[in-house]
Amino acid sequence: MAKIKKLGSTPNVMVVISLTIALFLIGMCGLLTLNARKLAELVKQNVELQVYLDDDLTTSKLDSIYKILIKKEFVLLKENSPQINFISKEVAAKQFIEESGEDYRRLLGDNNPLHNLYAVKIKQEYFNDAKLKEIKVALELIPGVHEVAYVENFVDEVNKNISKIYLVLSVFVMLLLLIIIILVNNTIKLSLYSQRFLIRSMQLVGATNGFIRKPFIIKGALQGLTSGLVASSCLILLQQLAVRKVEGLVLLQEMDKMIYLLLGILIIGTLMGILSTFQSVERYLRLSLDELY
Repeated sequence: MAKIKKLGSTPNVMVVISLTIALFLIGMCGLLTLNARKLAELVKQNVELQVYLDDDLTTSKLDSIYKILIKKEFVLLKENSPQINFISKEVAAKQFIEESGEDYRRLLGDNNPLHNLYAVKIKQEYFNDAKLKEIKVALELIPGVHEVAYVENFVDEVNKNISKIYLVLSVFVMLLLLIIIILVNNTIKLSLYSQRFLIRSMQLVGATNGFIRKPFIIKGALQGLTSGLVASSCLILLQQLAVRKVEGLVLLQEMDKMIYLLLGILIIGTLMGILSTFQSVERYLRLSLDELY
């Protein structure tokens, strides 16, 4: 006995697989964007202004300079604490020897040529060469400040590279989304092909277009939601595997942003399933009997 087809019963596996692959690729682009944004944020937060001080400053003078610095609006605050560290010239000398591998004492003896300094971290909105130059000039006017230094070319290079990364990812996501919409739409259209005569039969017995659409739309929404759940699960597994294998990657993880990304995948999957199904059903609803063949 032949099996009677039910309205809305379309091939499920291929549609879910196609949608899952599409949503996973979109999620990967989103995850890369989040990691790139977090990496840029960490880089910016670790840029320091090195405020070198004059020799033989008294403790009260050092405190006075510190109080001036903490009032500056460009100083980064973390938990309401200004990110300013005092580094004595003895500590600076030790760091120099460890990093460079060269011992200046062989040439200069115990005469330490370095200066005491304040290492000042700055807020992200001041992360460009023009503003940093203004800050440098202003700080060097403070009595007791010998010189202010920072890695000048590094700042602009980071900003340029960040902009390039965002541009490339944005273009890639838009192209990928366009291709995916076309592929998923064709897949759903083919899955509905076997039901075209059943749709026509329902029209002939007086069923309204809304009544005919309903089971297909519900099925499309469920397919999209299922694909979103599978794609989200794969994305989480891939992320956790990467965190375990790549040292330092855990610093780039933001759970709140990740949750929004996963919710976005579920919403996009559901909408793609509904809209593609709606468009395909509409096409068959408008076809004449001759065109169905």
